Amino acid sequence: MEYPSLKFGDGCDQVCDAPKRKWLRRFIIKEVHFQLTLVETRHREGPSCSFRNNFSDFIISFMSHPLQAAPVNIIVGSHVWVEDPKLAWIDGEVFSINDDEVHVQTTDGRKIVANISKVFPKDTEAPPAGVDDMTKLSYLHEPGVLQNLATRYELNEIYTYTGNILIAVNPFQRLPHLYDTHMMEQYKGAGFGELSPHVFAVADVAYRAMMNEGKSNSILVSGESGAGKTETTKMLMRYLAYLGGRSGVEGRTVEQQVLESNPVLEAFGNAKTVRNNNSSRFGKFVEIQFDKNGRISGAAIRTYLLERSRVCQISDPERNYHCFYLLCAAPPEDIEKYELGNPKSFHYLNQSNCYELDGVSDAHEYLATRRAMDVVGISEEEQEAIFRVVAAVLHLGNIDFAKGKEIDSSVIKDEKSRFHLNMTAELLKCDAKGLEDALIKRVMITPEEIITRTLDPASAIGNRDALAKTIYSRLFDWLVEKINSSIGQDPNSKSLIGHVFKMEQEEYTKEEINWSYIEFVDNQDVLDLIEKILYINNSTVLQKPGGIIALLDEACMFPKSTHETFAQKLYQTFKNNKRFIKPKLSRTSFTISHYAGEVQYLADLFLDKNKDYVVAEHQDLLTASKCPFVAGLFPPSPEESSKSSKFSSIGTRFKMQLQSLMETLNSTEPHYIRCVKPNNVLKPAIFENLNVIQQLRCGGVLEAIRISCAGYPTRRTFYEFLNRFGVLAPEVLEGNYDDKVACQMILDKKGLKGYQIGKTKVFLRAGQMAELDARRAEVLGNAARIIQRQIRTFIARKMFISMRKAAIRLQSCWRGKLACILYEQLRREAAALKIEKNFRGHMARKSYLSLHSSAITLQTSLRAMSARNEFRFRKQTKAAIIIQARYWCHREYSYYKSLQKAALTTQCGWRCRVARRELRKLKMAARETGALKEAKDKLEKRVEELTWRLQFEKRLRTDLEEAKAQEVAKLQEALHAMQLQVEEANARVIKEREAAEKAIKEAPPVVKETPVLVQDTEKINQLTAEVESLKASLQSKKGVAEEAKKACSVAEARNAELVKKLEDAEQKADHLQDSVQRLEEKLSNLESENQVLRQQALTMSPTGKALSARPKTTIIQRTPENGKIVNGETKATPDLTLAVSNPREPESEEKPQKSLNEKQQENQDLLIKCISQDLGFTGGKPIAACVIYKCLLHWRSFEVERTSVFDRIIQTIASAIEVHDNNDVLAYWLSNTSTLLLLLQHTLKASGAASLTPQRRRTSSASLFGRMSQGLRGSPQSAGLSFLNGRVLGRLDDLRQVEAKYPALLFKQQLTAFLEKIYGMIRDNLKKEISPVLGLCIQAPRHSRTSLVKGRSQANAMAQQALIAHWQSIVKSLNNYLKIMKANYSAKFSPRYSLSSILLLRRECCSFSNGEYVKAGLAELEQWCIDATEEYAGTAWDELRHIRQAVGFLVIHQKPKKTLKEITKELCPVLSIQQLYRVSTMYWDDKYGTHSVSSEVISSMRVMMTEDSNNAVSSSFLLDDDSSIPFSVDDISKSMQQVDISDIDPPPLIRENSGFIFLHQRSD
Repeated sequence: MEYPSLKFGDGCDQVCDAPKRKWLRRFIIKEVHFQLTLVETRHREGPSCSFRNNFSDFIISFMSHPLQAAPVNIIVGSHVWVEDPKLAWIDGEVFSINDDEVHVQTTDGRKIVANISKVFPKDTEAPPAGVDDMTKLSYLHEPGVLQNLATRYELNEIYTYTGNILIAVNPFQRLPHLYDTHMMEQYKGAGFGELSPHVFAVADVAYRAMMNEGKSNSILVSGESGAGKTETTKMLMRYLAYLGGRSGVEGRTVEQQVLESNPVLEAFGNAKTVRNNNSSRFGKFVEIQFDKNGRISGAAIRTYLLERSRVCQISDPERNYHCFYLLCAAPPEDIEKYELGNPKSFHYLNQSNCYELDGVSDAHEYLATRRAMDVVGISEEEQEAIFRVVAAVLHLGNIDFAKGKEIDSSVIKDEKSRFHLNMTAELLKCDAKGLEDALIKRVMITPEEIITRTLDPASAIGNRDALAKTIYSRLFDWLVEKINSSIGQDPNSKSLIGHVFKMEQEEYTKEEINWSYIEFVDNQDVLDLIEKILYINNSTVLQKPGGIIALLDEACMFPKSTHETFAQKLYQTFKNNKRFIKPKLSRTSFTISHYAGEVQYLADLFLDKNKDYVVAEHQDLLTASKCPFVAGLFPPSPEESSKSSKFSSIGTRFKMQLQSLMETLNSTEPHYIRCVKPNNVLKPAIFENLNVIQQLRCGGVLEAIRISCAGYPTRRTFYEFLNRFGVLAPEVLEGNYDDKVACQMILDKKGLKGYQIGKTKVFLRAGQMAELDARRAEVLGNAARIIQRQIRTFIARKMFISMRKAAIRLQSCWRGKLACILYEQLRREAAALKIEKNFRGHMARKSYLSLHSSAITLQTSLRAMSARNEFRFRKQTKAAIIIQARYWCHREYSYYKSLQKAALTTQCGWRCRVARRELRKLKMAARETGALKEAKDKLEKRVEELTWRLQFEKRLRTDLEEAKAQEVAKLQEALHAMQLQVEEANARVIKEREAAEKAIKEAPPVVKETPVLVQDTEKINQLTAEVESLKASLQSKKGVAEEAKKACSVAEARNAELVKKLEDAEQKADHLQDSVQRLEEKLSNLESENQVLRQQALTMSPTGKALSARPKTTIIQRTPENGKIVNGETKATPDLTLAVSNPREPESEEKPQKSLNEKQQENQDLLIKCISQDLGFTGGKPIAACVIYKCLLHWRSFEVERTSVFDRIIQTIASAIEVHDNNDVLAYWLSNTSTLLLLLQHTLKASGAASLTPQRRRTSSASLFGRMSQGLRGSPQSAGLSFLNGRVLGRLDDLRQVEAKYPALLFKQQLTAFLEKIYGMIRDNLKKEISPVLGLCIQAPRHSRTSLVKGRSQANAMAQQALIAHWQSIVKSLNNYLKIMKANYSAKFSPRYSLSSILLLRRECCSFSNGEYVKAGLAELEQWCIDATEEYAGTAWDELRHIRQAVGFLVIHQKPKKTLKEITKELCPVLSIQQLYRVSTMYWDDKYGTHSVSSEVISSMRVMMTEDSNNAVSSSFLLDDDSSIPFSVDDISKSMQQVDISDIDPPPLIRENSGFIFLHQRSD
């Protein structure tokens, strides 16, 4: 199977779809040769470049042929499309027509005058969501196609058909719901066009054609750079891997390796360009091979002409190949090993300012590439060598040269270049001196001598770049070859798939209509100009000029040829060719007039780019490399090849590859996918009309539409045609005509010519659809006027009738008044007569009642006397009976007491012996539980540690509080001392002031006044200074006090923080204590489970002697004397006991045990034989399950360590359900397994689980001995069973839990698995039975046209009966299933099937009439659910709530008036917004012609969907098919609380057997 995702660099980004395979073959073989030969001369991309050297121009230019069609029926008021320079096309309404000029009022308010030939009609009745196949458009022209694509793109419908061509518009966002496994399942096996357009549909058609017809297929994925070709190819490969996947060798599948090869090839062959961040710079052809069973058997990848020039030369803002940047972002150890650094430091990378991609991590991509290499089979050593070569290329680019001492010589420029030279030689493991000579010298071999000449710096740089390109090209070729060899190819495979499209005329042939060949524009002259081969006959070149490629190869053969001589040769050869134009101002450029316009090319470097050879010095240097990988990239050339002078060019080499490709494509059936890039900014939700229309023109899509227009562009099925145009001839619909005849009569009546009637469709010429629509509008207009006339007549008549009613009401009121007077008189007379009659009746009744009462009194007295006599006799008889009963009871009770005393004495002696043996066993078990004791000790230590930490935290908290209190006390004392000092200072100042004042007053006389004043002044100054110093001291003390307060507040805050931490620690301690408690509880459970695991370990132990030395377990039958009644109550005594035999006991004890074992084995064989038969049911309870349970419980099989009875029962059930399609057998065993599992659920418990209760103790006193004592208390011998001879098992409430061993627990798990398996088998049988008719139930048949005609009641009744038959068949299947389940008393079931997914996938299902059809079918299912009752139907009706609400939405009227809140809250509350959006956009009313919801509601839904996608909410509109089991063991336990197994009669086979006598015992 082939995947020729023909992405020849950006050159194939414009490969277009053509209507003729012959034209395509010429185009690929000849046009692409030249394109790929010259691809490396491109400097930048985009249509704005005047000198475009991109070879895609050869493909783009001659495909852009505008679609032309003569407008028809353009009148005033028509809605039309006119050209617009910004929007390409804009719609408007015609308001005036003057000859050939049309005046249009556009929707944006502008007025445009256009020629009538450039105006196209607009379909006003087009579906709001567009059509999925553009051949279904009423008007198939360029604006209609563009509008349809834009409408669908706005709804995230990125795929659209154009006939058999799939157009894929790049959404620039992830749409995972379109590509998940559920979507693959929907398209698997579906017919082409049956579901919505999808890339999976194309892949499925190719795969089915390959399998059914035995012919290989091809799929051509084309489009410009950034259109999504790579992603589309990945989706195709995923789907084909899903269809034909198989398990690979060593865990790697073929499809996984093919898919994982993409990251490897993208890393080394893709780069960022102006138009695409991940543009493929090489052509790739993927061939996937299939075996005869349709499974993938092998694969191969072919590549074509890698763009080698990008290694050395890039332009801003492009990037080099991804692998260089990935290696620079590698882990530090790799960067250090290869001496790498920032990409800006390498010449081959810093020619552009773009080093990183938005949203892409080169470091992550590096690791992903290494993982992909692992998947495709590249070893670690090979990966190491690959990245060594990549690093060597980067270092090689940093080697620079300077002029040497000699003329035209060069040397290494500086030490930096020398470092990179040595690093390159080290990475390639070659001689550094030899590498230097190979870069700056060239050896020329002549017949006479060998000449070595030096190269100037410019030539040395060119020589360096040539080496880098050669190394990288050889590395890329090795990767492709390695991937192919790792994946493996199937030489026996004959089935392939590729990518290409079928013709318009195929549908004409299919419909058996007359048609003539449609001409298309032939580009043969352009093809001949680009590449026409020079024909050679008998070594003579014919006088016929070759093409540009041939002349280029010829020029490359001559050493003295230059780009100027090559250009002159072109000018001379093609001077008379109308497609070749010589520019006036250039000597090396030329212009080619392509189909899409003129494109100018620059011939500079054409000769260098076309040469395909390796410099001999480079070959010798790398062949001698010490690295085996590098030497393998450059194997030594054969001697004859090296001596040969045969010329080799890029064009010649690629021509051979392409010829091989075309041979493969010509042998396959083609399919086409055209990828379209909606905008140049690479962002979602942006649709640029001019950009898209240019791609459609250049891509051949509009050319295919033009071919369709040249034939029959409009086609409708008979049903659609009659539904739309039946109003033109009502008499045809009323007659009983065939659909085809009715269509013929309508067309003939309207006088149309040139149309064709096919087998299922009507084919109309261009313009005929518009003419029919105009006549239909006229008929509808006349009908509207008739309706208006009738309405007005109705209103006038209504007013007249109301006035007449008013007059009549007045008359009736007056007449009523007169009648009332007469009535009152008659009423009085009647009342008098009634009074007389009632009085006479009363008197007669009174006399009768008196007589009746006397008779009753006499009868009562006589009957009472008789009753008293009878009562007295019966009382005496009962007293005599009671006296006799008491005497007999006393006699029997005395005898019973004597027997009971003897039995108890015997039992006590035997139980003492058994208890001693059990004690020995428990001592042995105590030694084995040492590991558990150690685990518990660790947990106890952990609890102690946590408790210690908690106490430590408490002590720390107490210490902190004490320290805080002491610090606060110290601060308060210091503050108090400071305050005392301040007070003392103030008092001292006051005293000194008083002393000074006193001294002044007591001063001596005036004579001594002056000295005293001086002395006092000095003293005052001193006092003042002291006061100031005291004030300063006071201020400092206050500062210290403030600081102390601050420190105190900080301490308080810290203390609060510590308190909070302490509280958190206490909470954590509480949590840890709870965790410890839970762990102890788990430990107790684990101890019980560990006993089961220990049993497994012992059985698998290599020391078999230890196993053989274990005591044997035997089963002792119970006797009727081992229990008795004390004081009227039942005493719990064991019916059976486990007898543990000791090897030291006398041999006489082993013989009875042996006989008992043999007897037990016979009983087990008889039980297995019995349950192998169909035992049926008793009182709704399965006999087999009850018998198995009672036997196992009586034999105590649940409590033994080793037994085979469980395995034998499981094998019996497994053999019984091997008949997968017999629902009776499956339902029988479903009932038995569920009942038996329920009984086990209420009876079994893990051994030791009941006795081990979690206790929180830190001492070791309750560890080992405590567990031993608990084990003794919980042993079966001490606990006993909960039933006696006189009272056996009754309801579930009476069942006692038994400590189960490992075999019993395993048996319970196996029963659970069998229960789920049996239910799944029954459900699958039901699903298999009803699945074929579900598809017919969800969509009404279209062949019935009787619903369009009124008055044909009989036909309508028959049609309705036929439509409802599919639903009735489903109800019939459900009834059969219900009957089987009821007969076997099985649990309720709920059928589940995702009908909503089918409804949402098909647009034809979302119609009004189809909604009525499905609604009628759902009514049948609802009635079935009511009849079946909730006990068996369960929630089946509720499971259909999605489809019920979706159908209810389809059949409601006045949808445009409904708001979003009404729809989401009232009409369809359970449907998601994606599902509502899907139904609203796909709805179409085929019965009344009404519209869907308003555009405002659609916009609101779209906003909500966008918000959901941003919030990571699933955007899928489909429902998963729930295949899970709708119940669990707990559900069974809850639904079956009362199971009384005591009254089950044993089967005849074991009824008379003495070993099963316990089955006869009944409950009280």
